[in-house]
Amino acid sequence: MVLAGDTVVARDDVTLGKPADRAEAEAMLRSLSGRRHEVVSSVALHDLASGRAIVDAAVSTVRFDELDVATLARYLDGGEWRGKAGSYAIQGDAGAFAQLESGDWDNVVGLPMALVNELVTRWNSST
Repeated sequence: MVLAGDTVVARDDVTLGKPADRAEAEAMLRSLSGRRHEVVSSVALHDLASGRAIVDAAVSTVRFDELDVATLARYLDGGEWRGKAGSYAIQGDAGAFAQLESGDWDNVVGLPMALVNELVTRWNSST
């Protein structure tokens, strides 16, 4: 059995993954500044032996404060944006300007455990 998951940030019709460099991180954060966006985490359970799989996604809404030049520079200088979808980690320094409005906290931070539990329940009830 394999459990897999990944997360993206979605703003309007744009999907923001992990930034390649500081310039891309800055562009992503500027695009989120003063706006709401969605954090979408997909989770899959896959039984390699049988090929059976079940997949679903959790969605949370996050609102960013307006980022001034100093706040943006300080955040980028800290490097927390590296390896983060949308270039931020709400559980870290970005928590000063990013607020969860709806959905589950653990969906934004990492693995959405409510969804994992739901998938396991669905898996077990269909066997």
